[in-house]
Amino acid sequence: MAESIVKKHHTRNPFEIINERNAILIYAPLVDVRGFYQYFQRNHLIYIDENLPDNEKTFVCAHELGHMLMHQGENSVYMDTRTCFNTNKPEIEANTFAAELLIPDEIILENHNMTTEQLSRLLGYEKSLIDLRLKSYMSL
Repeated sequence: MAESIVKKHHTRNPFEIINERNAILIYAPLVDVRGFYQYFQRNHLIYIDENLPDNEKTFVCAHELGHMLMHQGENSVYMDTRTCFNTNKPEIEANTFAAELLIPDEIILENHNMTTEQLSRLLGYEKSLIDLRLKSYMSL
C-alpha cells in the first residue's frame, strides 16, 4: 500500500501526502499519546504531540496516515507513548505502513552491510521501526 501511495503522490513525505488528501493536521500538547487519527463529520483529523522531536513527528504522521487509509472507521487512540509498538493488528499494520513509507527499499539495499542499530542512528528512527521494516523487506 505504501508504494502505491508514493507513486500516486510522488513523495514519501507523510505531511505532504495528508495535505494532498485534505486531511487536517493538528499539533497540540497531548498527554499519554504521541498522536492519533480521528474521522469526524467526514473529515480526516490527525493529531500530533507538538512536543515531539521532528523525526518522531514524521513517524507519528506516517503511522496515523496508515490508520487513515486502513482503519477509517475505528476512531481510537492508536499510539502508545511508551512502546510505540502495540501488539494489536491495527497498530502493527499502521507501523508497517509507516516503515515502508519512510524507509524505501533503496536505503536498505545501499546500506545492506549495516546493523539494525546503525540504520537506526543513520535514519533517526527507533530500532524497533527498523526491525519491522527489515522484516517486511525480507518477506518480499
